[in-house]
Amino acid sequence: MFFVTGSNAGLGYFASEQLARAGAHVIMSGRNPNRLAEARAAINRRVEGASVETMLLDTSNLGSVRAAAASVGGRDRLDGVLLNAGIVHPPRTREVTGDGNELVLATNVLGHFALAGALLPVLERSDLPARMVWLGSLSTAMGSYDPVDPQLQEGYSAWRAYVQSKVIVQSLGFEADRRLRERGLRVRSLVAHPGYAVSGRTPGIRGVNEPTRKARFVDNLQAAVTQSKERGAWAPVRALIDPDAEGGTFWGPKGGLKGMPRPAKPAQLTADPARGARLWSFCEEATAVRWP
Repeated sequence: MFFVTGSNAGLGYFASEQLARAGAHVIMSGRNPNRLAEARAAINRRVEGASVETMLLDTSNLGSVRAAAASVGGRDRLDGVLLNAGIVHPPRTREVTGDGNELVLATNVLGHFALAGALLPVLERSDLPARMVWLGSLSTAMGSYDPVDPQLQEGYSAWRAYVQSKVIVQSLGFEADRRLRERGLRVRSLVAHPGYAVSGRTPGIRGVNEPTRKARFVDNLQAAVTQSKERGAWAPVRALIDPDAEGGTFWGPKGGLKGMPRPAKPAQLTADPARGARLWSFCEEATAVRWP
């Protein structure tokens, strides 16, 4: 059984479909009940005998995270969680959630940190060495975005908010695996990125992916360096289920931007244990969550 955040569209939808096609039971989560229902219906149409259910989860809201974690945590076992949900196009000006955290940080980082920690006991009950996979990004290698101000109280921009959130996500993914190993737990933490995956090169699916003709045209002009979101989901799915994928590794397309998934080299900024430990402490304070 696998839990996927942000399942109603994009990478989360296709990861859910691929897991269901492989015979897994998938808990699809998202914050919009109507879009989540459409995504579930799409999988049932496209995958004969699919075993899927839906669960409301807004990763920007720590109360929503606690509720979803309590529901999933009561299951007999969980074999993996894909921490996929996130804001790809941040607002132009800084926004704050009801919990008092910057919106992109809360959605892409803090909600997943709290969720992964809360799900750790049920992941440890799996018969397999269960996995948590954090969704990273190639943008982390585009310049130096050291998150010395994670809440971006100064110098906010949409691009910095996105890239910085991904720097933190990758750092947490690697730090999580170090801590899990230190404590002798079987759960493993990995990080994966989708390359340059675009909607316009992705199969059209009613209620899930319906790009305009203009988007199709523009995205296909970049065919040499892009791939569909369906293929972009290959790397996180492989990190989640490949028995040979080791904890603490970084997965992405063979060509960087597109291609079959394989182990890759993460941005040095995100692989530093000292930075990982610092960001871990920040997340504990911001969420009031300590991993069990």
